[in-house]
Amino acid sequence: MDVNWLAVIAAAVSGLVLGGVWYGALFGNAWLKAAGLSREQAMGGNKPLMFGGTFVLSLIASATFAMFLGPDVNAMTGTLYGLCAGLCWVAASYGISYLFERRPLALWLINGGYHTVQFTLIGLILGAWR
Repeated sequence: MDVNWLAVIAAAVSGLVLGGVWYGALFGNAWLKAAGLSREQAMGGNKPLMFGGTFVLSLIASATFAMFLGPDVNAMTGTLYGLCAGLCWVAASYGISYLFERRPLALWLINGGYHTVQFTLIGLILGAWR
């Protein structure tokens, strides 16, 4: 399979940047409340493991999505497929789990929304950077 690895890396990095904005300035306080976390709890933990792991997992998601899209995708198609993957696969799957775990709707909207935008952005980058 012909994969543009620079586009894959850029797509993975875009997810990290988006996450910083999404879970920071945009929805940080709402996410903390919906997740039942204090700011101290959210800021704790092994940062290299969390951010390194996030990058590796974003890289895996971006690379696999690039393989799924194939070499003939363009920016419009990549964006549409990314939107569908994020909303209809990832967010919907979260929804199933959250229903049984009885997690708040707000948490699903924030997390599912992030992954919808994340995959839309991944699809756009992969499709535009052929």
